[in-house]
This record gives sequence, C-alpha cells and structure tokens, in this order.
Amino acid sequence: QVQLVESGGGSVQAGGSLRLSCAASGTTDDSYCMAWFRQVPGKGREGIALINTDDRTTYAADSLKGRFTISKDDAKNTLYLQMNSLKPEDTAMYYCAARDGGAWWWAPFADSQYTYWGQGTQVTVSS
Repeated sequence: QVQLVESGGGSVQAGGSLRLSCAASGTTDDSYCMAWFRQVPGKGREGIALINTDDRTTYAADSLKGRFTISKDDAKNTLYLQMNSLKPEDTAMYYCAARDGGAWWWAPFADSQYTYWGQGTQVTVSS
C-alpha cells in the first residue's frame, strides 16, 4: 500500500518561499507519476506540477511556471515543491498524489487518475 506524507506547509508573508515535501513509501512499480495539487474550500483541486519517474519528464501548470518547481530525490523517495514569490492567492491545502504508470498525456492533472493521496499540508500566505 502506497503512503504519501506531506510536510513543510505553514504561514509565510507574500514574497516569501516554502518547500513542501512528500515522503512516499510502499511504491513497488518502477514507473509511476507523482504530482502536487492544491485546493481551497469550495473549489476543485488544481494541478500544480507532476513528474513521471520512468523518464523524469515534468509538467507544470502554465500559471505557476517560474514560481513553483517540482523535483524528486530518488534515494529518499521524496517529492518536493519549491514555491517562491508566494502570493496570498497561493493560500490553499496542498496535496501530494501518485499513480502507477505515467500521467495521461491528454489530461495530466485529471485528479481521477491518481490512486494515492496524502493528507495535505496547509499553506497560508499573508499580504
């Protein structure tokens, strides 16, 4: 059973940075996809970025490119999200997700394809 545990959230002022971590355990497939999503109350989950482990391809939401960067430490089996120049509108619950195999190329952030989800970590950005 795959387990994902996020950490690194917190409160920060606008313009600041945070790095989120997602420690994965129980993964047995050599090819899988890990992704970051976020969600604010009353809205659906928004895909941020993903990485396919077999070929290391990454994909990021256009609106967040340049500020958010995804990376993965294979030795630690840990996914990261570096968030810079944070804005109040980045306030959300941030989730790590994973699925066996690569993400759907036609809908990489369709959350229904992700089987495993972490419990989330809250990020609050104040102005």
